Amino acid sequence: MLLASLNPASVAAGADRPDAVRIAGTSFSRGDLVGAATSVAERVGSASLVAVLATPAPATVLAVAGCLIAGVPVVPVPADVGAAERRHILTDSGAQAWLGEKPAETEGAEDLPHIPVRLHARSWHRYPEPAPDSTALIIYTSGTTGLPKGVIVSRRAIAANIDMLAEAWQWTSEDTLVHGLPLYHVHGLVLGLLGSLRIGSRFVHTGKPNPAGYAQAANEFGGSLFFGVPTVWSRIVDDDAAARALTGARLLVSGSAPLPVPVFDGLAALSGHRPVERYGSTESLITLSTQADGERRPGWVGMPLAGVQTRLVSEHGDEVPHDGEAIGQLHIQSPAMFDGYLNRAEATAEVLGSDGWYRTGDVAVIDGGGMHRIVGRESVDLIKTGGFRVGAGEIEAVLQGHPGVREAAVVGMPDDDLGQRIVAFVVGDAAPEDLINYVAQQLSVHKRPREVRLVEKLPRNSMGKVLKKELSKWA
Repeated sequence: MLLASLNPASVAAGADRPDAVRIAGTSFSRGDLVGAATSVAERVGSASLVAVLATPAPATVLAVAGCLIAGVPVVPVPADVGAAERRHILTDSGAQAWLGEKPAETEGAEDLPHIPVRLHARSWHRYPEPAPDSTALIIYTSGTTGLPKGVIVSRRAIAANIDMLAEAWQWTSEDTLVHGLPLYHVHGLVLGLLGSLRIGSRFVHTGKPNPAGYAQAANEFGGSLFFGVPTVWSRIVDDDAAARALTGARLLVSGSAPLPVPVFDGLAALSGHRPVERYGSTESLITLSTQADGERRPGWVGMPLAGVQTRLVSEHGDEVPHDGEAIGQLHIQSPAMFDGYLNRAEATAEVLGSDGWYRTGDVAVIDGGGMHRIVGRESVDLIKTGGFRVGAGEIEAVLQGHPGVREAAVVGMPDDDLGQRIVAFVVGDAAPEDLINYVAQQLSVHKRPREVRLVEKLPRNSMGKVLKKELSKWA
């Protein structure tokens, strides 16, 4: 059963607790969740696809759980998405109605029927478990390479991935999972909410991913497992009291973007926890992670999860050696693979081969022990300069180790002599020439930036990823 902790038989057998899910000041027992979500299921059972405005609210939890009980696919829609992108998501997906909250303003293609979620309604109707291969979610990508694509994610993929992570992180029903991440992406929705509902761990959403919320969850609710993106962890490291409040946690997990080494070290020093880093995508869910009982190496995202295979391939199709240095295109096979892009057969074929290997679009290195380091996106993070192939992430990691640098992002720009020149954008107060020399001393000379630009902030999306195409425009 996908929502194992909401199995009525399990609840009746004594697995209930009054605060199984806490969000926006509201707590639900598992019995409440079963009844309220089943009431939602009765209201949407005849639908083929619904949109859920994924705000951090009780209605969102009940809407998603109710649809999973009824076997109705959900399109999570970001609450802060622009009107044009929202219209595209709704039109492309063919969503039939808004379930739960709806945007304050709707027009044209967005003028859908509205099905409210009643927080206090209860139903005890029993639904048969939907087929494992049926669609659970259609999650739209961030749209960094054009209009967002709908990623079709099955119930089987979600269940398999959560079970893989439970093994890697020793995640059990005794944990209290805490995060304040959006409920429309894999990190916050699939891992955070659905992971808790499958494993049976307590779930606490902090509303916003700020240091005060995480510290409160640690002190008041006994948080043992905390999820965050690098921006969250960076802010916590800057708040000594918040970081020290996490001392009693069991595991701190970082993902969705590379965690700077100084932030890794800061968390270790202040909280006593070396964070777990992991890697994945909407298409493959989570595929790589450091282990709860294994090595946690700053800048590296660990080993393949159980059942996952990886390979590195050169631009000519040759196998790349696992020597910790050679960069290759990362391909993945996993039991948690997506079922294609909605209405995009050609786009699906471009990344998902008939042999089952998913071409991630990322470049990586693998060492002799199987540990993976993600260099970045092949399109923006692999820089070909003066005949060398250089990963932007390696340079960024070194720059972020300089005391005068708070944030750094590196891109390659066209250059008549070098092919591409390395340009670094830095938030900090170090002198550009000092940073160029610093990188040349730490790495090979050809990896030094040819230009360093000091900026007030880096452009990022909602998950904290730097928008490098925007930086290229700045350059």
